[in-house]
Amino acid sequence: MSTPTIQEGALCASPADPAAPFDDLPARALDRHELLALVEDLATRPELWRHHLSFEGAEDGGRHYVSLHRDSYVDVWLLCWRPGDDTGWHDHDVSSGAVKVVAGELKECNPRIGGVHLETRVVEGDAFSFGPDHIHRLTGEAPGSVSIHAYSPPLWRMGQYSITEDGTMRRLSVGYADELRPLDPA
Repeated sequence: MSTPTIQEGALCASPADPAAPFDDLPARALDRHELLALVEDLATRPELWRHHLSFEGAEDGGRHYVSLHRDSYVDVWLLCWRPGDDTGWHDHDVSSGAVKVVAGELKECNPRIGGVHLETRVVEGDAFSFGPDHIHRLTGEAPGSVSIHAYSPPLWRMGQYSITEDGTMRRLSVGYADELRPLDPA
């Protein structure tokens, strides 16, 4: 499993940068529309995150991911993807979230019990948001793909799912810093 780089309470920017995007956030949980605006803003400011880009992954094939910010109300991550990198089915427990693809392409799948799973291509420049009831899996589709993710309230627990051939879905609770990987074949 790859080990995330976690930096508590501070964006990886120069302390002299008065325009850090977290300075003006409200002291409350953000809704999915506010999270979407946050990831859209961060995408336009690569000087705040591009020095964290890495596509080497871990020896065991894990993705590279870095916590850009975490406080009592919001949690922001940068993820670097290679083709085939896969989160497996998961939810974000009580958190709403937003994802912005800043380079490359991801595939988002949403489960459809008894039917064909919904697949959506999320390409560079695209973004989406979701509430705490959202279950999905993300897969890297292009070399050098990069995405920014924001969650509120901050992630503490997530649910990972397996779906058996007979359609049974099971949930396993995992910690926010655990790397998500498939529990079953795609």
